[in-house]
Amino acid sequence: MRTDIHPTYYEDATVTCACGNTWKTGSTKKEIRVEICSNCHPFFTGEMNRIVDTEGQVDRFFKKLQARQDYVEEKKARETSKVSPERPIAELDLGKRPTDALAKAGIKKVGQFMNKLAEGDVAVLAITGFGQKSLIDAKKKLRALGYEYANEETSA
Repeated sequence: MRTDIHPTYYEDATVTCACGNTWKTGSTKKEIRVEICSNCHPFFTGEMNRIVDTEGQVDRFFKKLQARQDYVEEKKARETSKVSPERPIAELDLGKRPTDALAKAGIKKVGQFMNKLAEGDVAVLAITGFGQKSLIDAKKKLRALGYEYANEETSA
């Protein structure tokens, strides 16, 4: 074994905790300082409700958790608003003429159009200025946006 390569071993090294507790142990350092010991650690004291937070790790975890919950809620709200019956009929991009024809008939929201569509294709085609192509386009847009409607094939 080589000589003079090993560190000095102190059999009476003092360990000092942040809570004030001190004890003696063997170490290569004369004095050791620690942040937590068995006297103040929640696991040993039975205070598991208290979380030991070093460098804000717990706060960062809760911040990430809250950000995820906010994202999920926002996504759910977007999906709900996507198929909202209160959505303006103009957002279907049917064109100026069909949109104006529906407005003259008093249909300004998607929910009103869905109610008219539930009466059948004939009832929708009875609206002056709203033709077969506009009806087909409207149905395609509604399906693409995720709306569900009674699929009655009662066209004229």
